[in-house]
Amino acid sequence: MRILITGGAGFIGSAVIREAIFRGHKVLNIDCLTYASCLDNLKSVEKSPNYSFHKTDIRRRAEIDAFLNDYQPDAIMHLAAESHVDRSIDGPSDFIETNIIGTFNMLESARSYWESAGRTEKFRFHHVSTDEVFGSLPKDANILFTEETPYDPRSPYSASKASSDHLVRAWGETYGLPVVITNCSNNYGPYHFPEKLIPVVIINALAEKPLPIYGDGSNIRDWLFVEDHAEALMLVLEKGELGRSYNIGGNNELSNLDLVTLLCGILDRLKPRVTGGYADLISFVADRPGHDARYAIDSTRIKNELGWEPSISVEEGLEKTVKWYLENEAWWRPLLDRQGVGERLGTQEK
Repeated sequence: MRILITGGAGFIGSAVIREAIFRGHKVLNIDCLTYASCLDNLKSVEKSPNYSFHKTDIRRRAEIDAFLNDYQPDAIMHLAAESHVDRSIDGPSDFIETNIIGTFNMLESARSYWESAGRTEKFRFHHVSTDEVFGSLPKDANILFTEETPYDPRSPYSASKASSDHLVRAWGETYGLPVVITNCSNNYGPYHFPEKLIPVVIINALAEKPLPIYGDGSNIRDWLFVEDHAEALMLVLEKGELGRSYNIGGNNELSNLDLVTLLCGILDRLKPRVTGGYADLISFVADRPGHDARYAIDSTRIKNELGWEPSISVEEGLEKTVKWYLENEAWWRPLLDRQGVGERLGTQEK
């Protein structure tokens, strides 16, 4: 296929591009290269004849139209988004403009292109979203997010992603645009931008800095290795039922405290401290406003309909991730100088 991928210089987007090129697809990556983007994520494929990149902003409708008309894709994978909850608390406008208005532009450009191509049956628009649109689950209940769970977003980020999901469904129902939607749990792995919990813990530990945990560390997340996620996304693009949504989870629930403790144990083995263990650096800090208690995904639909399930446990994935950060300081070190990285955001304190 010829695939146009938005946000391909980001963490998940770059993993998807690497997987798509590996599968033999042709990829056009469009990304506006915000603070969290990094083209070094794509060094392994940047010289492939099947890969090309153009810098543009999905808020610029005319540019999107031009790329679609020139590239003539068989599919669009829409991953471009502002994604950091803490940043959305401090500055929600970027999340509204990119995640909602940008998605609207992508849908309208895709519809115009698809209709001009004769409403071809092989075309599809794959919108990549998050489990955060479903809100918060009780910590002690055996309840999971399914594709039928009502939306209940609690942060500006999740509200903007919920809005974009609704737009995609509406364009499918109203205009017949061939769409699929996926909602994933928390991703982790190589090339994770160093403002998210796992890279923050690894990098702070190596610098002998405190390892910050919000509140009492009891908030629970389901952790999905990014390369497993990329495989699932490609499978949904290739074989998912149009008009359908698919939840993609890692089946690996951990509290934030347990996650950080597990990371400390891996670091203790791979790069021991001179004195003590890394868990001695754990520091509890003021909680995030509106911090959701628990996310957990039921991936039964994608398993039963498409045969996908995660291939790697959280213990194996974290070990791979820690080793990658230890071996790739040249990648993450320059990113620490970007805006807001290393600062506590989203406290509402002015």
